[in-house]
Amino acid sequence: MLKELKVLADHGKQFIGDLRSQPVSERFRGRPEISDDITRGQAEVAATMCPAGAIDRNSGSIDLGRCVFCKECALMLPGVYRFTNDYRIAAAKREDLVISPGQSGPLRLDDQAVRREIRSLFRKSMKLRQVSAGGDNSCEMELGASGNVNFDLGRYGIEFVASPRHTDGIVITGPVSENMSEALEICYEATPDPKVIILVGTDAISGGLFADSPAVKRDFIERHHIDLYVPGNPAHPLTFINGLMDMLGI
Repeated sequence: MLKELKVLADHGKQFIGDLRSQPVSERFRGRPEISDDITRGQAEVAATMCPAGAIDRNSGSIDLGRCVFCKECALMLPGVYRFTNDYRIAAAKREDLVISPGQSGPLRLDDQAVRREIRSLFRKSMKLRQVSAGGDNSCEMELGASGNVNFDLGRYGIEFVASPRHTDGIVITGPVSENMSEALEICYEATPDPKVIILVGTDAISGGLFADSPAVKRDFIERHHIDLYVPGNPAHPLTFINGLMDMLGI
């Protein structure tokens, strides 16, 4: 008991009580902001140097579904691009991940885009099966962290399970390699209706840096309805948890 008390005294309270407003480091790269007076030339410069092709050459907007949060655009054009530490950037619609110049308000999930049965069935309890479809283990580690004693995702009745037959939805990480495409489809078919699909991380949402690789096969993503997009490279546990809370209406 004395040892545990000493650990508590040294490290303090680690449990996060309010996951909605938990502060993170100022150095964390979250929601970007783009100056509303960006010029066409500046947009072209940013688009040319963006390694992920996330910046539109004409408008200068950033697609968070492709962005790897490298911050090169902000370093190149510091008066035009900046990254805030706002981690609430999940969306229910793919197009909502595009940040336009002059857009400075927080991102909030569109309630109208959430299927009605999701909130009616899973608001108090939801089981998820995580599928690493060619992932690099970064998003996978963050998803694991979401259930630790700090973030405690389980407090909302949300847990990861081993079998797709015991799950309410699948959480996909990685760009979906050809070797995993069939396994992903099998997992989906084994999941009971209404089959929630969540994409976590840049690779899962768009293919990321691997989008044009011949080893990637994204037919599954194109064929099925996606319920939640959680951007990040990797996605922060708070981004994932807040996205789920918004989707479920908690």
